Amino acid sequence: MSLRLKFYGGAGKVTGSNFLLESSQSKILIDCGIEQGADIAVEEVYGPFPYDVSSIGALIVTHAHLDHVGRIPKLVKEGFRGRIHMTPPTRDLAELILRDSASILREEARRLGREPLYEEQDVDSALMLIEPLEYHTEKEVAPGLSAYLRDSGHILGSASVRIQSEENISVAFTGDIGNSPSPLLPDFEPVPDADVLVMESVYGNRAHPPQQRRAEILVEALKRAISRGGAILIPAFSLERTQLMLYELSNFFTEDSLPQIPVFLDSPLAIRVTDVYEKWGPTYFKPEAEDEMKREGSIFNFPFLTKTLSREESAAIEKVAGPKIVIAGAGMSHGGRIGRWEARYLPDPKTTLFTVGYQAPGSPGRRIAEGASSVRIAGTDVPIRAKVEVLEGWSAHADREGLLEFAQKSLEGGRVKTIFTALGEPAAERFLAQRIHDYLGARAIVPEFGQTWEIAKDSVNRI
Repeated sequence: MSLRLKFYGGAGKVTGSNFLLESSQSKILIDCGIEQGADIAVEEVYGPFPYDVSSIGALIVTHAHLDHVGRIPKLVKEGFRGRIHMTPPTRDLAELILRDSASILREEARRLGREPLYEEQDVDSALMLIEPLEYHTEKEVAPGLSAYLRDSGHILGSASVRIQSEENISVAFTGDIGNSPSPLLPDFEPVPDADVLVMESVYGNRAHPPQQRRAEILVEALKRAISRGGAILIPAFSLERTQLMLYELSNFFTEDSLPQIPVFLDSPLAIRVTDVYEKWGPTYFKPEAEDEMKREGSIFNFPFLTKTLSREESAAIEKVAGPKIVIAGAGMSHGGRIGRWEARYLPDPKTTLFTVGYQAPGSPGRRIAEGASSVRIAGTDVPIRAKVEVLEGWSAHADREGLLEFAQKSLEGGRVKTIFTALGEPAAERFLAQRIHDYLGARAIVPEFGQTWEIAKDSVNRI
């Protein structure tokens, strides 16, 4: 008896996580994400799934980022009727992310002159199929296959997924592995009880600055930006990065590390996501953060923070003179309200723009971070005269040392025979695979899109 693992997303690319696992009785998917980045072909997003959607018995979701959930409504639209399993916080976050995505995709489809990838009613249908699954609970999700979730420390509710067959053959998928230790989330949990491990490798060939220096570097950069007297733009992912920025800013202002200047959270999605963090934090944060929430009521709010939900409130930000901080999406500067502020303020030498997360190849954020003299926003070339500060270490992903530590701790169980390095750019996948082989003596494979691997009790072979 064996399992078959097929790579339909996340092989050679950071985004678009989508893995198919088959037994003799069942087929299940792990993640159903959307491809992201300006260099992604339209058909990679809008094209058909490379498998019979109606034959899939269940979908397990590692976390609520769009590149892991973004095509779930399309899956349902095309005939998937199984159950969708994820943690309770992921369920709440996924609803926000998918409803926001439906609106963006509708505008994109109008621009492309084609039908939307999915509509609001498809999101509703997908949400009705969700059956929440808590960490550390074994559950049969399809005939002959059970799932077990562990905290991956990446974002609120994120999980690794271990799938086990009746024949005791198991495959684990890390989803995204957190940049532990985090101020808010528990450390990632290794996966020692799988025969095969499919692990992410976004920063497989790069190191983050030491954690203890991260906040110090940020506050010093903010002081420099404030002294320039202009707007301070922080394109931030609505999920996790924004909450981390708010948490750190709150601490800086409380400690008088920074002058008290206006801060605007100019993202309706990020505002709603922060509400979900407030809801689930007392249960899913690390103990120290849970205690802090109980003492202070909120760890994300402070007196001169303004949350701008409406377009009118957003437009009023421009009237505020002097240095001010504007946090807005999208995190790669490829949409959302940040585009308007970049068009307005990037030509101003007094402006500072902070890059605080991964920027996909071809995205405006990647070009800005790499020192481009201009960037195209809403069809217009905008000159960049602003100071651009690239702050490393704020990613929610583990770096190469953290990934190697995760692999090492998982291998210590003595069961893992093969590790696939996926969900990364090719160079990062290859680098991490080589390190796992050289440093840990384990078999490591860089998979390719569309490959099928047969996993038996004592062997892993490509077919």
